Amino acid sequence: MTDNPNPQPQQTGQRPERPVKRRYGGTHAQIRSALTFYKVTSWITGVMLLLLCVEMILRYGFNLFLFAGGTNTVTGEPFGFGLAQAEPAAVDGGVNLSIAVLIAHGWLYVLYLIADFRLWSLMRWPFTRFILIALGGVIPLLSVILEKKVHREVEEDLAAHPEAAKRY
Repeated sequence: MTDNPNPQPQQTGQRPERPVKRRYGGTHAQIRSALTFYKVTSWITGVMLLLLCVEMILRYGFNLFLFAGGTNTVTGEPFGFGLAQAEPAAVDGGVNLSIAVLIAHGWLYVLYLIADFRLWSLMRWPFTRFILIALGGVIPLLSVILEKKVHREVEEDLAAHPEAAKRY
C-alpha cells in the first residue's frame, strides 16, 4: 500500500472546488471601450484637479486670479495674459481663466463619473468600488493612481474569464 502525500478530494470526502463563475454586463469589446473612456477621463480629471489646486492656492493664498485679455485698471494699458489682483479688480474685461478652470473641472468630473459608472456597471463590481473610484476625481493624483490599478485589474480579469462576456 502506498501513501499518497496529496490526497484527491474524493479520497478525503470533500467536494471538489467549483471554479468561480464570472459574468460581465457586456462584451469584452464594450468593457475595453469603457476602460479607454475611463482612462482618458481620469487623466484629464487628474490634470484639471491639479490646476484647480494651483488656482485655489493663488486665489486664497495670494489674492490672485489668472486673466487673459482686458485692460489694466491702474495704467489703462491692454492686459495680455497673466496674474492680477482680485480685490480691488486689477483687470477690466478679459477672461478670468481661474473661473474657467473651476467650471471645466466640474464638468469634466461629471464625465469622469459617467466613465466610472459605465465601467462599474459592465464589470459588475460592488457599489463600494464605484464610490472609491469616484473619489479619485476629488483627491489630487488619486485618479491617476487608481487608473493604473483599475486598468491592470480589468485586463487581468478579462484574461482570466474569457467565457464571462455576454453573447448576443
